[in-house]
This record gives sequence, C-alpha cells and structure tokens, in this order.
Amino acid sequence: MVMTVAVVRQQLANLANSGGSHKDQAENLKIIFINNFIFIVTVVNENVSLVISRQVLTDVSNRLAQLDDEISKAVSHYTLDKVQPRVISFEEQVASIRQHLANIYERKQDWREAANVLVGIPLETGQKQYTVDYKLETYLKIARLYLEDDDPIQAEAFINRASLLQAETKNEQLQIYYKVCYARVLDYRRKFIEAAQRYNELSYRSIIHEDEHERCQQLPAYAILEKMYLDRIIRRTELQDFEALLQPHQKALTRDGLGSTILDRAVIEHNLLSASKLYNNITFEELGALLEIPPSNAEKIASQMITESRMNGYIDQIDSVVHFETREILPTWDKQIQSLCYQVNQIIEKIAQTQPDWIAQAMEDQLVH
Repeated sequence: MVMTVAVVRQQLANLANSGGSHKDQAENLKIIFINNFIFIVTVVNENVSLVISRQVLTDVSNRLAQLDDEISKAVSHYTLDKVQPRVISFEEQVASIRQHLANIYERKQDWREAANVLVGIPLETGQKQYTVDYKLETYLKIARLYLEDDDPIQAEAFINRASLLQAETKNEQLQIYYKVCYARVLDYRRKFIEAAQRYNELSYRSIIHEDEHERCQQLPAYAILEKMYLDRIIRRTELQDFEALLQPHQKALTRDGLGSTILDRAVIEHNLLSASKLYNNITFEELGALLEIPPSNAEKIASQMITESRMNGYIDQIDSVVHFETREILPTWDKQIQSLCYQVNQIIEKIAQTQPDWIAQAMEDQLVH
C-alpha cells in the first residue's frame, strides 16, 4: 500500500513539474484520476495512516482544478462519497473539494446545487477550527447563491449566521460583501425602503471607487432616478425601460385594492408629492389625469397619504378638490438658528460670570482684529 501511495504522489508531482501544455497536463491528470478511483477508496481506509491519507487527498484536491469540469465533478463527488464515513478525519480536504465543486456548479449557473455543496462543510460542528474570515466568506457565498436561485428564505438563514461574525472581521471587503447580501435579502423580502437605506450607506464607503459614482449617469435608470430626486413628474411612457430592469418580485401587486404594482404605486405617490409642490389645489378629475389613473383612485391615494402624514393637505369632497399645504421651511430654519444663537449667548453669559477677566480679554482681542 505504501508503494501505491508513493506511486500516485510521484505521478502528481511529476505532472506538476512537467513542461507540457496545460491541455496535455489536464489530459494526463484525467488519466491518473480515472485509473485510480479504486485508490481513493483504499487511501481513506481506516488501516491507512491519517498522515498519508490526508496528504494524498490534499494532493488530489489541489489538482482537481486542472481537470475538465465534468471529469473533475465526477472525481469530486466520488471522493466525497467515499470519504463520508470518516469525514471528521478529512475536514480540511473535504472543505477544499466542496469549494472547488461549488465553483463548477456556479460556472454552470446551477446556483442551488452550488449552495448545497457548500452547506456540507461543517463550519461550526466539525473538529477543525476555521478562521472567522473563512466562515464569513463561505456563509455569504451560500447566501448569494440562494439569492441567485430566488430563495430569499434560505439566503436569510445564512445571512443571519454571517451577521454573528461580520463584527469580528477586519476585512473591509467582507464587510461590504455582507452589507450587499443583507440589502439583497431585504429587497427580496420586499422591504424596499430598508434595502435602499443599506445601498445608500454602501455608496458612502471609501472602498467604493469614485468612478463607480460617475458611472451611475450611464445607467438606463438614471433619468428616472434623477426625476425622483428632483421631484419632477414621471410619465407612464417613461417607465418602460426602467420596468424592464426590475426582477419579478419587484413587480408584485400591492394590497391597495387598485390592482397596481409596487412600481406603479411608488410612481403615483411620487407624482402626487410633486404635484403638491406645483399646485395649491387641484380637482380630482385633473389630479387623475395628471397621475394617469381614475379620479376616484387619485382621491383614495391622496386621502391615504394625508392621513399617514406623508403629505400635507386636506380634501374637500363637496367640491371634489384636494388642497395642498406647503411646509414653511424658511421660518422653521430661522427659528432653529434663533434657538442656536440663544443657547450660545447663554454659554457666553455663564463664562462671563465665572471668568470675567478671560471674557474681557477675548472681547478686546476680537475688537483689535
């Protein structure tokens, strides 16, 4: 048996040092693995020294990337299957093989299978002590793969595990990765405002290059976002390109009883707020035409926004008119400045009471300069 181990390890070593092309090396490696399936069964046998078994399996896992994906996948699954009875003895090697196997499935866009393969790594229950960064990165990768497979429930379960670790890492890249995955989970759960807040926080991180912000102007959605920011009316015809960018869960119907999608409702409410800044009052008929919805729906939405204090105004149902009330921003700002000046004066008076000489000198210096 020792000779067999030595022979296989020598074959792998010779292959690593050979000067042939990458294609030739891959072909030779394939032959070695195909000819040694039975060897893998033997090497993980309890009668073989763990030192030898682990080293050979390490060599095997390190060479898998050189194989064609289909061959590599078959070898990986075969190895994992045969190692399973003694998996606790080969945790490091199994983790390496599973990471490689997940990459193969990811390249094929088989997101769920890639995630399931990584879930098999015993990050918390095994004997091996994995680093915080390794566990965090693996949990985040599993969460991302489940999100790609449109399974936010499973993704959230692994984001929750990652949340217990993200405060312990000093790797800023992983922290960003965590925040992005968490924001995506909130997005999938239709908590769009919370998700937007997380994305907004990310935009201020120094690790995000300035060029990324400039590229925003080239995005198909930029025109709509600009109008949102500037409180301009958005027409239905302008939404077609933007709507095509949305994912299915972002096109779901609301529970408002009006049959509108989440996007429709958001744009209607935005336009209503924009109208409140353009008009003092407007009839239900005119408001419906402006919002491109029936007048009765326009009245209902306006009433709800006023009731929820998301818009200032009142409704005259007798005359079928919505009256808008604008907040007096400048008087409020003036009062805040006045309050601040009053507090500063109080502080100066207290200083003058306790340190009259110092305040007198300070006042004199101000007059001189």
